[in-house]
Amino acid sequence: MALVYCVANQKGGVGKTTTVVNVGDYLTLRGYSVLVVDVDPQANATSSLGMREKGEGSPGSDRLTIYEVLINERPIGHAIRTTRRPRLHVVPSAPALAGAEVELVGLLGREMRLRRALAPILHYYDYILIDTPPSLGLLTVNALTASRNGVIIPVQCEYLALEGLSHLLHTIDLVRQHLNPQLKVAGVVLTMYDSRTRLSQEVVQEVRKFFQAGEVFQTIVPRNVRLSEAPSFGETIFTYAPESTGAMAYAALAEELLARAPQPVRERGGI
Repeated sequence: MALVYCVANQKGGVGKTTTVVNVGDYLTLRGYSVLVVDVDPQANATSSLGMREKGEGSPGSDRLTIYEVLINERPIGHAIRTTRRPRLHVVPSAPALAGAEVELVGLLGREMRLRRALAPILHYYDYILIDTPPSLGLLTVNALTASRNGVIIPVQCEYLALEGLSHLLHTIDLVRQHLNPQLKVAGVVLTMYDSRTRLSQEVVQEVRKFFQAGEVFQTIVPRNVRLSEAPSFGETIFTYAPESTGAMAYAALAEELLARAPQPVRERGGI
Protein backbone atom coordinates (compact mmCIF):
# COMPACT_ATOMS: atom_id res chain seq x y z
CA MET A 1 0.00 0.00 0.00
CA ALA A 2 1.53 3.30 -1.12
CA LEU A 3 2.35 6.12 1.25
CA VAL A 4 0.71 9.23 -0.23
CA TYR A 5 2.03 12.75 0.38
CA CYS A 6 1.27 16.06 -1.25
CA VAL A 7 3.68 18.99 -1.32
CA ALA A 8 1.78 22.23 -0.85
CA ASN A 9 2.16 25.94 -0.26
CA GLN A 10 0.00 28.59 -1.90
CA LYS A 11 3.07 30.78 -2.46
CA GLY A 12 4.77 30.19 -5.78
CA GLY A 13 8.48 29.64 -6.23
CA VAL A 14 9.10 28.01 -2.86
CA GLY A 15 10.43 24.69 -4.18
CA LYS A 16 7.34 22.47 -4.31
CA THR A 17 8.11 20.90 -7.66
CA THR A 18 11.84 20.69 -6.93
CA THR A 19 11.03 18.83 -3.73
CA VAL A 20 8.58 16.43 -5.39
CA VAL A 21 10.78 15.36 -8.29
CA ASN A 22 14.05 15.14 -6.37
CA VAL A 23 12.70 13.36 -3.30
CA GLY A 24 10.81 11.04 -5.65
CA ASP A 25 13.91 10.25 -7.69
CA TYR A 26 16.04 9.64 -4.60
CA LEU A 27 13.46 7.19 -3.26
CA THR A 28 13.82 5.17 -6.47
CA LEU A 29 17.58 5.06 -5.89
CA ARG A 30 16.79 3.49 -2.53
CA GLY A 31 14.79 0.79 -4.29
CA TYR A 32 11.25 2.15 -3.91
CA SER A 33 8.69 2.56 -6.69
CA VAL A 34 7.35 6.12 -6.94
CA LEU A 35 4.49 7.81 -8.76
CA VAL A 36 4.52 11.60 -9.18
CA VAL A 37 1.07 13.10 -9.75
CA ASP A 38 1.20 16.59 -11.24
CA VAL A 39 -1.95 18.60 -10.45
CA ASP A 40 -0.38 21.98 -11.19
CA PRO A 41 -1.61 23.48 -14.51
CA GLN A 42 1.90 24.88 -15.05
CA ALA A 43 3.04 21.24 -15.44
CA ASN A 44 6.48 21.92 -13.99
CA ALA A 45 6.85 18.46 -12.46
CA THR A 46 5.83 16.94 -15.79
CA SER A 47 8.47 18.87 -17.74
CA SER A 48 11.09 18.40 -15.00
CA LEU A 49 10.77 14.66 -15.56
CA GLY A 50 11.13 15.03 -19.33
CA MET A 51 7.49 14.22 -20.07
CA ARG A 52 6.22 17.39 -21.72
CA GLU A 53 5.57 16.93 -25.39
CA LYS A 54 4.18 19.31 -27.98
CA GLY A 55 0.44 18.96 -28.24
CA GLU A 56 0.03 16.81 -25.13
CA GLY A 57 -3.14 17.66 -23.28
CA SER A 58 -4.51 19.70 -26.19
CA PRO A 59 -7.82 18.98 -27.96
CA GLY A 60 -7.46 15.90 -30.14
CA SER A 61 -4.44 14.56 -28.29
CA ASP A 62 -4.68 10.88 -27.35
CA ARG A 63 -2.27 11.22 -24.43
CA LEU A 64 -4.25 11.23 -21.19
CA THR A 65 -3.32 13.62 -18.39
CA ILE A 66 -4.54 14.30 -14.87
CA TYR A 67 -7.18 16.57 -16.45
CA GLU A 68 -9.04 13.64 -18.02
CA VAL A 69 -8.68 11.68 -14.79
CA LEU A 70 -10.24 14.42 -12.64
CA ILE A 71 -12.87 15.81 -15.00
CA ASN A 72 -13.83 12.82 -17.16
CA GLU A 73 -13.05 10.12 -14.57
CA ARG A 74 -10.75 8.23 -16.92
CA PRO A 75 -8.75 5.48 -15.14
CA ILE A 76 -5.56 6.96 -13.75
CA GLY A 77 -3.62 3.88 -14.84
CA HIS A 78 -4.18 4.94 -18.46
CA ALA A 79 -2.49 8.28 -17.81
CA ILE A 80 0.65 6.96 -16.10
CA ARG A 81 3.87 7.52 -18.03
CA THR A 82 7.32 6.07 -17.49
CA THR A 83 10.43 8.23 -17.07
CA ARG A 84 14.13 7.61 -17.52
CA ARG A 85 14.13 5.98 -14.09
CA PRO A 86 12.50 2.52 -14.27
CA ARG A 87 10.86 2.91 -10.85
CA LEU A 88 9.76 6.54 -11.32
CA HIS A 89 6.43 7.14 -13.06
CA VAL A 90 4.38 10.29 -13.58
CA VAL A 91 0.78 11.26 -14.21
CA PRO A 92 1.33 14.38 -16.34
CA SER A 93 -0.46 17.69 -16.13
CA ALA A 94 -1.48 19.83 -19.09
CA PRO A 95 -2.60 23.43 -19.79
CA ALA A 96 -6.21 22.23 -19.95
CA LEU A 97 -6.04 21.74 -16.18
CA ALA A 98 -6.13 25.54 -15.78
CA GLY A 99 -9.89 25.43 -16.31
CA ALA A 100 -10.44 22.50 -13.99
CA GLU A 101 -11.04 24.70 -10.93
CA VAL A 102 -14.18 26.04 -12.62
CA GLU A 103 -15.25 22.69 -14.08
CA LEU A 104 -14.89 20.88 -10.76
CA VAL A 105 -17.31 23.23 -9.00
CA GLY A 106 -20.38 21.61 -10.53
CA LEU A 107 -19.20 17.99 -10.31
CA LEU A 108 -20.37 15.44 -7.76
CA GLY A 109 -17.79 14.67 -5.06
CA ARG A 110 -15.53 17.39 -6.43
CA GLU A 111 -13.09 17.32 -3.47
CA MET A 112 -12.70 13.52 -3.53
CA ARG A 113 -11.97 12.91 -7.21
CA LEU A 114 -8.21 12.47 -6.90
CA ARG A 115 -8.54 10.25 -3.82
CA ARG A 116 -10.99 7.98 -5.64
CA ALA A 117 -8.81 7.93 -8.76
CA LEU A 118 -5.74 6.84 -6.81
CA ALA A 119 -7.49 4.07 -4.87
CA PRO A 120 -7.11 1.32 -7.55
CA ILE A 121 -3.34 1.83 -7.91
CA LEU A 122 -2.25 2.23 -4.28
CA HIS A 123 -0.96 -1.36 -4.23
CA TYR A 124 1.36 -0.81 -7.20
CA TYR A 125 3.63 1.84 -5.64
CA ASP A 126 5.59 2.43 -2.46
CA TYR A 127 5.24 6.22 -2.59
CA ILE A 128 2.88 8.61 -4.37
CA LEU A 129 3.93 12.28 -4.34
CA ILE A 130 1.46 14.95 -5.47
CA ASP A 131 2.66 18.32 -6.77
CA THR A 132 0.16 21.15 -6.23
CA PRO A 133 -0.49 24.59 -7.76
CA PRO A 134 0.33 27.84 -5.95
CA SER A 135 -3.23 28.30 -4.67
CA LEU A 136 -5.69 26.90 -2.15
CA GLY A 137 -8.36 26.04 -4.71
CA LEU A 138 -10.07 22.76 -5.54
CA LEU A 139 -6.97 21.18 -7.10
CA THR A 140 -5.00 21.66 -3.89
CA VAL A 141 -7.98 20.53 -1.80
CA ASN A 142 -8.15 17.37 -3.92
CA ALA A 143 -4.45 16.77 -3.26
CA LEU A 144 -4.88 17.29 0.49
CA THR A 145 -7.89 14.98 0.55
CA ALA A 146 -5.94 12.28 -1.27
CA SER A 147 -2.90 12.53 1.03
CA ARG A 148 -3.12 9.52 3.29
CA ASN A 149 0.17 10.23 5.04
CA GLY A 150 0.36 13.99 5.21
CA VAL A 151 1.42 17.22 3.57
CA ILE A 152 4.99 18.42 3.14
CA ILE A 153 5.26 22.22 3.25
CA PRO A 154 8.28 23.90 1.58
CA VAL A 155 9.10 27.33 3.03
CA GLN A 156 11.71 29.47 1.33
CA CYS A 157 14.30 31.25 3.47
CA GLU A 158 13.35 34.70 2.21
CA TYR A 159 11.43 37.78 3.31
CA LEU A 160 7.74 37.15 4.11
CA ALA A 161 8.38 33.41 4.23
CA LEU A 162 5.60 32.89 6.79
CA GLU A 163 3.09 35.05 4.91
CA GLY A 164 0.00 33.04 4.07
CA LEU A 165 1.04 29.95 6.01
CA SER A 166 -1.78 30.50 8.50
CA HIS A 167 -4.25 30.22 5.58
CA LEU A 168 -2.65 26.98 4.43
CA LEU A 169 -2.77 25.53 7.94
CA HIS A 170 -6.42 26.62 8.23
CA THR A 171 -7.20 24.84 4.95
CA ILE A 172 -5.41 21.72 6.18
CA ASP A 173 -7.48 21.85 9.36
CA LEU A 174 -10.74 22.17 7.40
CA VAL A 175 -9.82 19.25 5.12
CA ARG A 176 -8.94 17.19 8.19
CA GLN A 177 -12.30 17.95 9.80
CA HIS A 178 -14.51 17.38 6.77
CA LEU A 179 -12.73 15.29 4.14
CA ASN A 180 -9.59 13.51 5.35
CA PRO A 181 -9.32 12.78 9.09
CA GLN A 182 -5.84 11.28 8.53
CA LEU A 183 -4.38 14.52 7.20
CA LYS A 184 -1.43 15.95 9.10
CA VAL A 185 1.66 18.07 8.52
CA ALA A 186 4.27 15.45 7.62
CA GLY A 187 7.03 18.03 7.73
CA VAL A 188 8.13 21.54 6.85
CA VAL A 189 11.21 21.84 4.65
CA LEU A 190 13.26 25.03 4.51
CA THR A 191 14.42 25.80 0.97
CA MET A 192 16.62 28.33 -0.87
CA TYR A 193 18.82 28.85 2.18
CA ASP A 194 21.78 31.19 1.76
CA SER A 195 24.22 30.85 4.65
CA ARG A 196 25.84 34.18 3.72
CA THR A 197 22.78 36.20 4.64
CA ARG A 198 21.48 37.02 8.07
CA LEU A 199 17.92 36.97 6.69
CA SER A 200 18.09 33.24 5.86
CA GLN A 201 19.28 32.45 9.36
CA GLU A 202 16.49 34.55 10.89
CA VAL A 203 13.86 32.82 8.74
CA VAL A 204 15.06 29.41 9.92
CA GLN A 205 14.65 30.54 13.52
CA GLU A 206 11.19 32.03 12.89
CA VAL A 207 9.90 28.94 11.07
CA ARG A 208 11.09 26.65 13.86
CA LYS A 209 9.34 28.85 16.41
CA PHE A 210 6.15 29.01 14.33
CA PHE A 211 5.71 25.24 13.98
CA GLN A 212 5.53 22.62 16.69
CA ALA A 213 8.65 20.74 17.78
CA GLY A 214 9.53 18.00 15.32
CA GLU A 215 7.40 19.35 12.47
CA VAL A 216 10.33 21.04 10.70
CA PHE A 217 12.83 18.79 8.91
CA GLN A 218 16.39 19.18 10.13
CA THR A 219 17.65 19.18 6.54
CA ILE A 220 17.81 22.65 4.98
CA VAL A 221 17.96 22.87 1.18
CA PRO A 222 20.47 25.51 0.06
CA ARG A 223 20.13 27.87 -2.84
CA ASN A 224 21.93 25.96 -5.58
CA VAL A 225 22.26 26.81 -9.25
CA ARG A 226 22.29 23.13 -10.26
CA LEU A 227 18.81 22.69 -8.77
CA SER A 228 17.60 25.52 -10.99
CA GLU A 229 19.28 24.16 -14.12
CA ALA A 230 18.22 20.52 -13.92
CA PRO A 231 14.52 20.98 -14.93
CA SER A 232 15.48 22.70 -18.18
CA PHE A 233 17.13 19.43 -19.23
CA GLY A 234 14.18 17.31 -18.08
CA GLU A 235 16.35 15.81 -15.35
CA THR A 236 16.38 15.56 -11.58
CA ILE A 237 19.36 16.73 -9.56
CA PHE A 238 20.49 13.10 -9.19
CA THR A 239 20.93 12.60 -12.92
CA TYR A 240 22.08 16.15 -13.70
CA ALA A 241 24.49 16.94 -10.86
CA PRO A 242 24.61 14.08 -8.36
CA GLU A 243 27.64 15.50 -6.51
CA SER A 244 26.15 18.97 -6.01
CA THR A 245 25.11 20.45 -2.67
CA GLY A 246 21.52 20.39 -3.90
CA ALA A 247 21.70 16.64 -4.48
CA MET A 248 23.23 16.05 -1.06
CA ALA A 249 20.49 18.12 0.58
CA TYR A 250 17.63 16.29 -1.13
CA ALA A 251 19.22 12.94 -0.36
CA ALA A 252 19.34 13.93 3.32
CA LEU A 253 15.75 15.20 3.20
CA ALA A 254 14.49 11.97 1.65
CA GLU A 255 16.34 9.95 4.28
CA GLU A 256 14.61 12.02 6.97
CA LEU A 257 11.25 11.31 5.36
CA LEU A 258 12.05 7.59 5.28
CA ALA A 259 12.99 7.68 8.95
CA ARG A 260 9.72 9.41 9.88
CA ALA A 261 7.40 7.34 7.70
CA PRO A 262 6.07 3.82 8.21
CA GLN A 263 7.49 1.31 5.80
CA PRO A 264 5.21 0.83 2.79
CA VAL A 265 3.64 -2.58 2.36
CA ARG A 266 4.88 -3.92 -0.95
CA GLU A 267 2.37 -5.66 -3.17
CA ARG A 268 3.60 -5.85 -6.72
CA GLY A 269 1.51 -6.19 -9.83
CA GLY A 270 0.82 -4.59 -13.17
CA ILE A 271 -1.36 -1.60 -13.87
